[in-house]
Amino acid sequence: MHKFRRDVDHKLRVLEHADKIGDVGKACRYFGVGRASFYRWRTAYRQHGMAGLENRKTAPKNPANRTAPEIVEKVLHLRKTYRLGPIRIVWYLARYHAITISDAGVYRVLRRNGLSRLPGGTRVRKIHTQRYQKQVPGHQIQVDVKFLKFEGKDGKLVKRYQYTAIDDATRIRALKIYDRHNQSNAIDFINTIVDKFPFRIREVRTDNGHEFQAQFHWHVEDLGIRHAYIKPASPQLNGKVERSHRTDEQEFYQLLTYTDDVDLRARLSEWEQFYNLSRPHGAFNGKAPYEVLRERL
Repeated sequence: MHKFRRDVDHKLRVLEHADKIGDVGKACRYFGVGRASFYRWRTAYRQHGMAGLENRKTAPKNPANRTAPEIVEKVLHLRKTYRLGPIRIVWYLARYHAITISDAGVYRVLRRNGLSRLPGGTRVRKIHTQRYQKQVPGHQIQVDVKFLKFEGKDGKLVKRYQYTAIDDATRIRALKIYDRHNQSNAIDFINTIVDKFPFRIREVRTDNGHEFQAQFHWHVEDLGIRHAYIKPASPQLNGKVERSHRTDEQEFYQLLTYTDDVDLRARLSEWEQFYNLSRPHGAFNGKAPYEVLRERL
């Protein structure tokens, strides 16, 4: 309120000074304002008095250029449901709806609707290690386990374990759900990804969890694959698989209504295919992992 009052007082002083000295040019130079602004203020003051000097919101010159309501609806749905940022929303609209809109246009829609900032509590972790990326598919595979908790049909707590492998170069992933968290399942998962990934695996990187100890280690080495442990208490060194687990939480698990294991495994398989074949990836300017693989092979 005080700011608006100061603006009005300033404009009034300019007008009164010009009337007092009888020279518009000198008055404008003295106050450092343009003549066009001076004449606009004077006309408004003569027509409307003090109210004419108040700043008003500028209306869009062509309201027809506003984003179409059906596009706004899709933008808001992607933001509210998946918490996507402007760039990723642009990719989704282009890939699945043939809609072209700039990230600035998406941001304006979000800001007008009070969604320009993510909900409170959304964690943004500071990166304190140097980013890197391998160029050859299979050169390095990061493996980790995501712990899952669900409420079963009988109301009891159900624990499951998602084993995840991600290729550093292409971000192609393999996912598999297990009932137990042990070396036998870790070994089974390695056999699964060797069969599933469409390239030879040179190295597997894991943390120091009990599921990745001696039996697992020598099984991997016997397959002709190098097994490397990351530094203890440094999950950022396996950052790509860690980040992919956050994507799972935001874009898959928070939308999932758990029923039973068969449903969970089937749904996870669908999500794995979507992630690899269709989901726009931020590291590759909206290309899906298998599109990147085709380019690099």
